[in-house]
Amino acid sequence: MVEVEIRLADFAITVAVDAERAPISSRYFLQDVDTGLLDGSSLFRIVTSSIEVVQMGLCERDPGIAPTIEHETTRKTGLRHLQGTVSLARFAPGAVYHSFFVCMRDEPALDQGGARHPDGLGFAAFGRVVAGLQDLQRLFAAYERFGGKEYLQTPIELRSVRRV
Repeated sequence: MVEVEIRLADFAITVAVDAERAPISSRYFLQDVDTGLLDGSSLFRIVTSSIEVVQMGLCERDPGIAPTIEHETTRKTGLRHLQGTVSLARFAPGAVYHSFFVCMRDEPALDQGGARHPDGLGFAAFGRVVAGLQDLQRLFAAYERFGGKEYLQTPIELRSVRRV
């Protein structure tokens, strides 16, 4: 497993990237890490409704972006959206946009066959938080402090995103 540290102003989280079980999604994420694309991006979304996730990276709201990679379903990788799972954000299968999210609780609706996405293919899980989840949970719990809106009015900067 490759580990990546995501450093925010007040804390850092470490993600173990499972390149063996999710090679395509992992390669996509690690390319963003290695090129520095995620440095200076942000934690920009806290979802507390039907799912509980924290989203980071680049914020894209245009659902018309084209697929760029093969979609790795949870059925294919064997990974599941459990608390601490890290997954690629997407609009359509493979239509990813340099953004990822962390599950704040178990989220079976995000797995293949789940109801979160209309196509039923779920999201491409590729890793898990192995350090700093408690700090992320404190931030998640302070959601109301950010105005109670899903997209943060003032996103939180990701100061650096680096392999450990």
